[in-house]
Amino acid sequence: MQAKSSISSHHSSTHENHLSPNKLEIHFLCLSLQLNHPLLLHQDSPYFFFINPTKCLFFYPKENQQQEEKTQYSVITMEAKWLLCFTMAALMAVANGQESVKPLLKIVKGKKLCDKGWECKGWSQFCCNQTISDYFQTYQFENLFAKRNTPVAHAVGFWDYHSFITAAAQYQPHGFGTTGGKLQSMKELAAFLGHVGSKTSCGYGVATGGPLAWGLCYNKEMSPSKLYCDDYYKYTYPCTPGVSYHGRGALPIYWNYNYGETGDALKVDLLNHPEYIENNATLAFQAAIWRWMTPVKKHQPSAHDVFVGNWKPTKNDTLAKRVLGFGATMNVLYGDQVCGQGDVDAMNNIISHYLYYLDLMGVGREEAGHHEVLTCEEQKPFTVPPSSASSSSS
Repeated sequence: MQAKSSISSHHSSTHENHLSPNKLEIHFLCLSLQLNHPLLLHQDSPYFFFINPTKCLFFYPKENQQQEEKTQYSVITMEAKWLLCFTMAALMAVANGQESVKPLLKIVKGKKLCDKGWECKGWSQFCCNQTISDYFQTYQFENLFAKRNTPVAHAVGFWDYHSFITAAAQYQPHGFGTTGGKLQSMKELAAFLGHVGSKTSCGYGVATGGPLAWGLCYNKEMSPSKLYCDDYYKYTYPCTPGVSYHGRGALPIYWNYNYGETGDALKVDLLNHPEYIENNATLAFQAAIWRWMTPVKKHQPSAHDVFVGNWKPTKNDTLAKRVLGFGATMNVLYGDQVCGQGDVDAMNNIISHYLYYLDLMGVGREEAGHHEVLTCEEQKPFTVPPSSASSSSS
C-alpha cells in the first residue's frame, strides 16, 4: 500500500473573499441536466438562477448579475422531476460541506457548557473549546486526498471527511487534534494523516498530480499473500477458520492478534469479522486513531504522546537517540521496520507525506522541525516487534 516517494509542492488555494468555507452558503453550482424549462429568479431569493446555453445551472448573488439579467422574475413552474433533481443536488452540496458549527452555550452552576452538534454532541465544557472542524474543513480534506476517488483508485467513494470527523470526535476529548494551540493541533493532524496517506497511497513517481496526492487510494491490501494468522495467540485471539487478517484500514491492521486487540478496544468483533474495517470508513478511521492514541506496549508512549510532548525521554531514550517529534511517531508505530535503518525510502515516504500535508494545510513544512526531530534514521526502536509485523504494508 506504499508509494515510492518524492515531494510535490502543489498547493491549492481559494480566492473567494466574501465567502468562508465554513458557511453553508452555496455560491456556484453547475448541473449537467437536460432541463426542458428554465429556472429563473425568485424575487425574494438572495440568489440569481440562470440556465446558460450549455444546459448548466448557475446561481450567484444578485449583486453579480449582468445588467441584462436584472429583471425581477417570478418562479416559473418546472417539471416536477427537475425540481426534485435540483433539490436533491442542493441538499447533497450542503451535506457534503458540513463544517464547523458554532456551539450552543448554556451556564450550569456557573460553568459554561456547550454542544456543537455532529462533532461534539451533548452538553460539556470540552465542546466549548476548539475542535478539529474549526481548523480542518472539507475542502482541506479534499486537497490532501485529491486523487482518492479517481477511476483508477481502489477505494472510490469509501473515504470522506464526515467519516473522519465522526471517528475523531471520540478521541478529541483525549487530546487528538486538540492538544496545545491551533498550530500544534494542525501539526498533529498533518502528522497522523501523513502516516495514513503514506500507508494507503497508490501514487508513484510520475502519477498525475504527483505521488503524494494519492493517499486513501486503498482501504485494504489488494492481493494478500497469506492469511496472517499467528497461532502463538491461539488462546487469546484464535484465528477464525477461513478468515484472512491481511491489511485493512487507514493505518492498515495486520494479523489476528492486532484485529483482536483493536476489536476489543472499539467493542467490535473484528477477530471474526475483520472485513468490517473495509466496509465502514468511520470504523476504519476509528481504528487508526485508536492506534495513534494508544501505546503499542505497556510502559511505552503512544504516537500521540511523542508528538505533542506528553512523553518525557529517559536517559536510556536519550542514549538511543529517541527524541520528541515526528520521527518518534514512526518509531512507536513501526519500530525497526522503518527506524534505525539510515536514510531509507520507507521512512522518507512517510516524512514526504507529512511535509506535503503541512504545506497544503497552510502550516508550512518549516514548522516540522529540524532533521533529528523529523526522522528516526538513527533512533533505536523502542522494542523490536515480533516477526509477525503488526503494521507492515505491501
